[in-house]
Amino acid sequence: MSRAAVQPREAPSHPQVWKATEMAGLAGQAVPTGHPALDAVLPGGGWPVGSLVEVLQPPSARLEWQLVLPGLAAAPDGPVVLVAPPHEPFGPALASQGLSLSRLIRIDAPKPAACLWACEQGLRCREVSAVLAWLPQVRQAELRRLHLAAAQHAKLLFVFRGLACRAESSPAQVRLALQRDETSLQVEVLKRRGPPLAAPLRLAAHPPRLSALLAARSGRSIVAGQPLPSERPDVLDRTAALA
Repeated sequence: MSRAAVQPREAPSHPQVWKATEMAGLAGQAVPTGHPALDAVLPGGGWPVGSLVEVLQPPSARLEWQLVLPGLAAAPDGPVVLVAPPHEPFGPALASQGLSLSRLIRIDAPKPAACLWACEQGLRCREVSAVLAWLPQVRQAELRRLHLAAAQHAKLLFVFRGLACRAESSPAQVRLALQRDETSLQVEVLKRRGPPLAAPLRLAAHPPRLSALLAARSGRSIVAGQPLPSERPDVLDRTAALA
């Protein structure tokens, strides 16, 4: 009598074991990004609370607010700490999208070490909702320290750096690279706990009300010598506040 061949059985999956071919679950809380297409590709369906999110962009691109503003506006009320932002945020534009200027705490630290100290103090503060830090010169060990502080105190943490850093390793749980064309914000997911994406995501370049306003104005004739708001970033910020 022949013995039936024994088929190997796959070992049962453990909740804390992640397969690189599958989307990982999220142990903690996630805050929706405000971009449904981005939520759909992030573990947990949003920004991970208690973890570093690293955002890379071209020099002087100023794309970070388009990415993070919808999620911050919808997150629980609490101060949002800005560490070493290269430009002063335009309050009315942020308020028009739901983020009150009264929630922002801006810290201009003169040296990298002081920036790191300010980030850690913000993460330790119970009332703080999120920390946004512009750290072009930060090192991997320092990023890991911030990542651990965000995990310990369960805070949203965003660090913004240049695209030239994409070849460096990072402890970030989510790592994104931003580019922009005339019609969309392109988001390349460089790192997530899941399989790689075949192509970058294309998100709306402007909030819905501003997009409608610019579309309406594009049909009008241009007043002599005065470009449309889409051609002047400084005017665009102020137009957003009126949309």
